[in-house]
Amino acid sequence: MFDGYDSCSEDTSSSSSSDESEEEVAPLPSSLPIIKNNGQVYTYPDGKSGMATCEMCGMVGVRDAFYSKTKRFCSVSCSRSYSSNSKKASILARLQGKPPTKKAKVLQKQPLVAKLAAYAQYQATLQNQAKTKAAVPVEGFSWGNYINSNSFTAAPVTCFKHAPMGTCWGDISEGVRVEVPNTDCSLPTKVFWIAGIVKLAGYNALLRYEGFENDSSLDFWCNVCGSDIHPVGWCATSGKPLVPPRTIQHKYTNWKAFLVKRLTGAKTLPPDFSQKVSESMQYPFKTSMRVEVVDKTHLCRTRVAVVECVIGGRLRLVNEESDDKTDDFWCHMYSPLIHHIGWSRSIGHRFKRSDITKKQDGHFDAPPHLFMKVKEVDAAGEWFKEGMKLEAIDPLNLSAICVATIRKVLADGYLMIGIDGSEAADGSDWFCYHATSPSIFPVGFCEINMIELTPPRGYAKLPFKWFDYLRETDSIAAPVKLFNKEVPNHGFHVGMKLEAVDLMEPRLVCVATVTRIIHRLLRIHFDGWEDEYDQWVDCESPDLYPVGWCQLTGYPLQPPAPQSSRDSQSSSSKQKKKAKSQQYKGHKKMTSLQLKEELLDGEEYSFLQGASDQESNGSASYYTKQEP
Repeated sequence: MFDGYDSCSEDTSSSSSSDESEEEVAPLPSSLPIIKNNGQVYTYPDGKSGMATCEMCGMVGVRDAFYSKTKRFCSVSCSRSYSSNSKKASILARLQGKPPTKKAKVLQKQPLVAKLAAYAQYQATLQNQAKTKAAVPVEGFSWGNYINSNSFTAAPVTCFKHAPMGTCWGDISEGVRVEVPNTDCSLPTKVFWIAGIVKLAGYNALLRYEGFENDSSLDFWCNVCGSDIHPVGWCATSGKPLVPPRTIQHKYTNWKAFLVKRLTGAKTLPPDFSQKVSESMQYPFKTSMRVEVVDKTHLCRTRVAVVECVIGGRLRLVNEESDDKTDDFWCHMYSPLIHHIGWSRSIGHRFKRSDITKKQDGHFDAPPHLFMKVKEVDAAGEWFKEGMKLEAIDPLNLSAICVATIRKVLADGYLMIGIDGSEAADGSDWFCYHATSPSIFPVGFCEINMIELTPPRGYAKLPFKWFDYLRETDSIAAPVKLFNKEVPNHGFHVGMKLEAVDLMEPRLVCVATVTRIIHRLLRIHFDGWEDEYDQWVDCESPDLYPVGWCQLTGYPLQPPAPQSSRDSQSSSSKQKKKAKSQQYKGHKKMTSLQLKEELLDGEEYSFLQGASDQESNGSASYYTKQEP
């Protein structure tokens, strides 16, 4: 095991960097900070040094004339409006397919580029301020520093079965020894040394070189699944030298004996660890595959989209009819929002037929077996019926659980659901959940678990009581026994850090925290943002990832909002909260959703399926307080 050990008496210091794994790109002027994203290079939207684009209104101007230290906004007004209004406006505009304002249109056209540009500007400021100190990485955010400085804990990789190594992480824990590059060495060639895991945070490990004992001065963070971490013994079999760090080189005279003593009985990575990592990052979906995906302009139907690229199991889907490929949508390959071609017809779901009469060259249908399978249900006996009431996460406002109604029962256990008081007249905002979905709940779920239930918009009899509402609407509650009550041993705890998709802007993966756990339901908070942007997510959602996932897969990570944005959010949010009516709480989906375009004849097709006519004797007695 120690044949690779090579004594070195050099007493000079230098740092040997790891091999670059990113694809090389053409150099840009040093004055323009860049952010790399899947091989692309983002600069300011106007492409000019010294210019900036307002994140709120989209105005381009001289950067030095912009407001705030980070130069993200052209005025105080735009800065204050951004946190409270712009995000909601852009969300609604995108989902409706027609921006309500010119400002929203600007954000819809280039939301990611604008945010990346603003972030690049922010990093430029930091770099200018730190020129006399240390160089600031282009990315600007370090999970290691973030966790160390705040004593945070991260959700373990085993919590994410869909992520690389999620099902074969094994016993990797604190104390495991590995071989890593020795950066405290003056040799011109790349050499290695043994290090032990001091702390784990998702894929990332805080490592300490053997021989440093309690000295943490050279501790460093590294992604365990990276190419520079190897099991003990790898150097011996690969002919690589083991050289002790220069700082402690003269601490022991016999380093080989020291290593034998320290490593006897210690754990290391499996010999085939790197192979397992590689295999777990092979994804069955390929570019040019055709799928059915929920139409973001009309949630009640699906349309055909084509896989444009695959990153870490996440798919960038482009509308098949989009000529310039800008009409896109991001989701994970296991998302319940995508299905095989023909799925809509098979269950009776609405479908928007493409204007393209035949497949484009190179496009082919994704095989049905690639998609996530739903649990089989028995709808022959007592089952969901149209008109039954329940509670459901609002797909247009994932921070809210709302009063909802089953509007249509489809085949194979699928249900079309509408949010009471906020439905479009044509039903274009109904959404499809499977009967086993963890996003729907029995009547009374929120009350029992002390979650704020969003009442129907315009409902005046508050506080809301299910007993009264069912009587007033002459409705019945969906039977409790029909809901999915399975709660896996997920391993999440309140306060754990992770990387999570902002499902209202699904191309973004953000630094996030678990702030509440209700059975299998997690409340996800996006660090640096107000609580109103929190989202309810299932513990097995494919939109949650371990710390370090973005680094491992090459996907861009959105860091916590800078302090200036937080202050602006806080001030705006406080004013808004004071102005809120006590008779209505928090439903962000206003009458603008009722302004959806009328569905065109010949554009949409509904494949009807028969439904059971049996009456339900379900009662809400278990989940509601019965009153005389």
